[in-house]
Amino acid sequence: MLSKVWYSLNGLSSKKPLKYILYISAVIIFFALILIPPIIGILSKVDSLDAVLNDPIMVDAVLGAIGASFAIGLVVAALDLLAGVPLAWLITRGKSKWLTVLDTLADLPFVVPTAALGYSLLLFWSLSPAELFGQPFVSPGWGLVMLLHFTFSFPVVVRVIVGALLDYKMEYERASRTLGAPPLTASRTVTFPIIKPSLIAAYTLAFARSLSETGATFIVAAGLFLNGPVFIQTVSNQFSSGAISQNTYEGAIVFASLILIVVSLILFILIRVLGKKIKLPFGHGLPTFEKKLSYKKGAYVRDSIALAVFFVIVLVPSLFVALPAFQAIITGSTFVEVFTGSGIWASFWSSLGLSYALAAIVTVLGILFGLPMAILISRKTFGQLPSAILDTLINVPIIVPSIALGVSLKFFWSNLSGVPEFLLLIFAHLAITYPYFVRSMSAAMERISIEMEEASKTLGAKPLTVFRSIVWPITKYSILSGAIIVFTRSVSETGATLAVASKLKTAPVLIVDWVNSVRATIPTIPGVDTLTVGLACGLLILFSFIILLVLRLLTKKGKV
Repeated sequence: MLSKVWYSLNGLSSKKPLKYILYISAVIIFFALILIPPIIGILSKVDSLDAVLNDPIMVDAVLGAIGASFAIGLVVAALDLLAGVPLAWLITRGKSKWLTVLDTLADLPFVVPTAALGYSLLLFWSLSPAELFGQPFVSPGWGLVMLLHFTFSFPVVVRVIVGALLDYKMEYERASRTLGAPPLTASRTVTFPIIKPSLIAAYTLAFARSLSETGATFIVAAGLFLNGPVFIQTVSNQFSSGAISQNTYEGAIVFASLILIVVSLILFILIRVLGKKIKLPFGHGLPTFEKKLSYKKGAYVRDSIALAVFFVIVLVPSLFVALPAFQAIITGSTFVEVFTGSGIWASFWSSLGLSYALAAIVTVLGILFGLPMAILISRKTFGQLPSAILDTLINVPIIVPSIALGVSLKFFWSNLSGVPEFLLLIFAHLAITYPYFVRSMSAAMERISIEMEEASKTLGAKPLTVFRSIVWPITKYSILSGAIIVFTRSVSETGATLAVASKLKTAPVLIVDWVNSVRATIPTIPGVDTLTVGLACGLLILFSFIILLVLRLLTKKGKV
């Protein structure tokens, strides 16, 4: 039965009209569900721009905040690449049996709800040290924002590069080694030029992720720092409290979002153009230095630094908020309440189920809709210029701060009555996560020589056979990496979810409510304290870790 279905699909894949229908459908879905709704949502309120443009103080605040966003994003993305590549290299080239666990741990900062992540870093770097030593390690403001953005964008780089290195065929590197090149020289001269599209994609995604983060940045800024997302969150809070009018609130969001989109698209085009012109390898290297770093002692130092950066700067601060979960383990009565769903924990379990169901649906839709788009972009099916335009537009949903994206989607979908909230959540999460999969997958596709596919076709192979026999074996780990990014990003999303849904609460939204209650002068939710927040974060992280680890073990190299 399955063979007959495969034979039929394989035959249909060679029909040009059907192939172009598939590609055109992917483009239509992208524009109709992902790109146009937030853009129209923003443009529908463009009349409110006058309220901002006629206020010089507000204009200066917007421009200064957005300038800070770009400064932090560009620097942090470069630091992510410098620190993420060595860790990705260790994960893919190391020999330890624990590397699968390390690979999964690298995703955990992406799972922590963004507001809880900001609260965790604030506790780790600022509040807890101040209690013990009388002063914080890092005070709220620029420094803490930089650490935060490095923490939540670092997993994106690691995930993209790990997928690229797992898909990469080691034979090229081994050939260089047989000619006498040390491992690091072979990597610089052979491996990095081949995975260059993935290096560019990783930098772009880390940069875009930094530009869009709202909730966590607002917490660690503590009123001492203003970038684009913090500005938008600030005016949203001012509108909620009645300090500014709705017209000013909408005008500020539209103005900030439009500038972010326009300037970001220009930068992405420049990155794309300059990235293609950068020739790797560059320079002649430092033979003695590369040789020392390539072998036992040098490799040990390199790996130790990579692990130290990951654990000390990324992982431990991200999970610090979940430490009270260990206290709950000691007090067994708390665990009984949790697992019997008593009191506030009933809402936690329902919200956790909603989060995972939503993430699973969005991941499947992202793969189904994103794979044809990635092929279309990487293979330039409709020509060089359309491909370049689509490749640039793909980034728009992850440039806009998540809360602004959610608000603009609500502007758009509110005009269509009767749309269920769960469907709005799917649309919002799909808009935020879709670009991650497409960028990761299109970079993987660009590494495949088109001549390999053409040679297979000249031997009579149909397109679906070519995909199964050539494209899938070379890109399967990039597909997995893209799917993991989509899943974890959906599980942790807060800002857009808050904006589009008022009745349904995902786990991150519930945890944000609990965090706000703990931080309030007068708690707003009875029974919620630091222990409760830590335990909720710990359970979300634990279950996500188990899901990701099982997924990796099922798709381990050689078993797919």
